[in-house]
Amino acid sequence: MIKAIIFDVDETLVYYEGYSLREWYESIAIPAMKELGILIDWETFRKMAKGELPRSYVENFGIDHVEFWKAMDRANRRYREKLLKEGKIHAYPDVDVIKKLKAKGIKLAAVSNASQENTELVLRAFGLLNYFDVVLGKDYSYLDGVKPNPYLLEKAMNILGVKKEETLLVGDSELDVKAGKNAGIKVVQIVRDKRVEGADYYITNLNELLDLIERDS
Repeated sequence: MIKAIIFDVDETLVYYEGYSLREWYESIAIPAMKELGILIDWETFRKMAKGELPRSYVENFGIDHVEFWKAMDRANRRYREKLLKEGKIHAYPDVDVIKKLKAKGIKLAAVSNASQENTELVLRAFGLLNYFDVVLGKDYSYLDGVKPNPYLLEKAMNILGVKKEETLLVGDSELDVKAGKNAGIKVVQIVRDKRVEGADYYITNLNELLDLIERDS
């Protein structure tokens, strides 16, 4: 029986007009890195962001990795605030299912590789924050614990007090699928763009979660 659902946030619940990691790197990350007196090349940055290299890998360039990622998160905060002001961040129309899930007594968590502050900022902007029992962004005490590492998912389940077999992870990306598999929980891919191999279920609308839960109860 499904008692809890863990949601990814970006591109699962909300989306950003015209966003691409490469554009973000060039317009946001490079200026922030220059303030630190460092410049990480695109391919290395991409691999760290996509979980192909650990976040701590940046220390090979002579900078403390916590200091580096905190600087990136401060830059990301300014970026998100600007986009919100310009009306360029949107909640997907089907996020209202969160209210229905909450009403059914399902425990809800939001887990993101973004910082805690930046994750809460976006959820709050769309009136979603209070529906979640747990919200977790990256943990500065263990930055390599971001997805696809299962650390944040396991932390969310511990706080919620649920077992792996009672939990679903809902996300849009390969990182989410890998993280769910690493945590030993079933993964639902919401296909916002392209289908990712390895998920247990595929949906095109979050309202389909209601049927999944009914079948599992």
